[in-house]
Amino acid sequence: MFNMITTTKLTKKFNSFTAVDGINLDIRKGELFGLLGPNGAGKSTTIYMLTTLLASTSGKAIVNGFDIATQSDEVRKSIGVVFQDPTVDTRLSAFDNLDIHGRLYGMNKAEREKRINEVLKLVDLVEWKHKIVKTFSSGMRRRLEIARGLMHTPTILFLDEPTLGLDPQTRRNIWGYIEKLKREGMTIVLTTHYLEEADYLCDRVAIIDHGRIVAIDTPSKLKELIRGDVVELESSDPKGIEALLNKSKLGTKFRETGKLLRFKVKDGSRSIAKIMALADRHGIKIESIELHKPSLEDVFLHYTGRLIREEKAPSMEMMRRRIRGH
Repeated sequence: MFNMITTTKLTKKFNSFTAVDGINLDIRKGELFGLLGPNGAGKSTTIYMLTTLLASTSGKAIVNGFDIATQSDEVRKSIGVVFQDPTVDTRLSAFDNLDIHGRLYGMNKAEREKRINEVLKLVDLVEWKHKIVKTFSSGMRRRLEIARGLMHTPTILFLDEPTLGLDPQTRRNIWGYIEKLKREGMTIVLTTHYLEEADYLCDRVAIIDHGRIVAIDTPSKLKELIRGDVVELESSDPKGIEALLNKSKLGTKFRETGKLLRFKVKDGSRSIAKIMALADRHGIKIESIELHKPSLEDVFLHYTGRLIREEKAPSMEMMRRRIRGH
């Protein structure tokens, strides 16, 4: 299958800080590909390089057959981008925002009007065509951003944290619009730190941490890497439970946080009964216990030793300073 995006040891440094550290990617035509990781992992910086907004420090990237370093104009003509930060002009109408975008891409009046109606229909904003954007809800503004990214009929669409800050219902609605694009065969690159978003939408996912890709595959195959079930239990003596696990070889610890212990087991149902019996026999009280199938968060925890939600995001202003200062 033809690759729409290929990167080879793509790297970005801001002085002594390495934001993206030699990543290799092959993204196929018609694929919805996800970059999953905590805030500050290097996802947005990767998008900035692939969309030619930020020069790489080293390495190479080909987007739709064009080199991002030497053929930036051709790259930009063939891509659409929805940035993490809102960029629509709230003082203008939906129509005006889209019309200006079409003009920038050299579309004539007839082409612009036809395409405006098409993209507004796609995101269910036809009735709001001539309304001022400042009257829109956050979800409606996000949908307009997606419409604008599609205005010039790009070959590849980049979505950088497209549902960040939206409520769960609105997030699900945005997923629906992204799924429409996927069914139409568009190649989509999505960055997210929402585990359920990557799991639900993406054909393949690259887990990125500290600028490096630590795992890449379909969500189902990534979860299969855990090879078993995941048990979380709370006990006043987690060290005692861990010692029992090691001695009986019932499970392998992922993580211990205070009274909470997370570990993987081969057979969850049988293992829980054995763990409860062992704890009772040794006088260790288990306050709660849960069993679930491996998730993408378990995969991230397996490779990094941390949970995605524990990571702190660098401020957007800090990111801008790094970009301006390079």
